[in-house]
Amino acid sequence: MRKNRKLLYISLLAAQGVVITLLERSIPFPFAFAPGAKLGLANMVTILAIFTLPHKDSFKVVWMRLIVSTFLGGTLSTFMYSFAGAFLSYFGMISVRRLGPKRVSLIGISATGGILHNVGQLVVASTIAQSFSVMLYLPILAFTGIFSGIAVGIAANYLMDHVVTIRQFQREEAKTNKLTQAWYEASLMDEWE
Repeated sequence: MRKNRKLLYISLLAAQGVVITLLERSIPFPFAFAPGAKLGLANMVTILAIFTLPHKDSFKVVWMRLIVSTFLGGTLSTFMYSFAGAFLSYFGMISVRRLGPKRVSLIGISATGGILHNVGQLVVASTIAQSFSVMLYLPILAFTGIFSGIAVGIAANYLMDHVVTIRQFQREEAKTNKLTQAWYEASLMDEWE
């Protein structure tokens, strides 16, 4: 039963990520000074997966979200941009998370993901354009990535504290993973303060 429950949870996270991605695509660009910039709300699902699932399962969530959202309204170019941004962000957040709850917060991890997502997309854009000048957008996109990452981190932090199912999966993962255990115990300490 536990395996079926985990598969259902992975599927629900991926589906929620797809819905958020499709909704975000329908919103006009909020940042006129940075063409193509988005809020990155689907990154919230990635953060929840990283903090509640083993790496191979959180990777599945990111991969499934990317593939399904591409099939439901993307093109080859959106797939390439999304792929580069999503996986650079994913691996960057996993790396920063290893620093532990005493050195970095969930919001800091999310901000890192926001910046790296933009870096990945700019690398693809500069490769396609065959010009390094595309990277001149990096300071602007890094700025928007930090602020959207902070907002997404705050929302993910709230969900992890208040949604029972997410909390249960984090507790179960904490039993088998020392890093998740450290993060889970830190969140409990925050509740007591």
